[in-house]
Amino acid sequence: MGIQRRILTFVTRANWVLMVLSSLAGLLLMSPKFALGVFSGGIIVTVNFHLLAGTLKKALTPPHLVSPNVVIAKYYVRFIISGILIFLVVLSQRVHPLGLFVGLSVVVFSIMLATLVEVTHLIFKEAA
Repeated sequence: MGIQRRILTFVTRANWVLMVLSSLAGLLLMSPKFALGVFSGGIIVTVNFHLLAGTLKKALTPPHLVSPNVVIAKYYVRFIISGILIFLVVLSQRVHPLGLFVGLSVVVFSIMLATLVEVTHLIFKEAA
């Protein structure tokens, strides 16, 4: 399996794991409102990431290559929908804004963790 496929698989799985673990940590260490914020932000960003991965996979897989304009249009539609969802979640005042921020950072943490794992893998592979 190529490095790109390993990273994508790792990030895709780690998103869900980190979202659940951080939501549980928020529930145990903070308040239910904070945990709901983490969970809400995590769901928004994880679903958005999965949709982006699907769009790019379809767009870049021959023989059905898609125009870059279609990819960009779908990106902006997802971006606007995500913004509206975040606005509605914050407006409802049922979640803690800091918890929402932590939840929205799940994909960033997953990507950083995947990078760390791959760099470690490459270092130890070269050392052997």
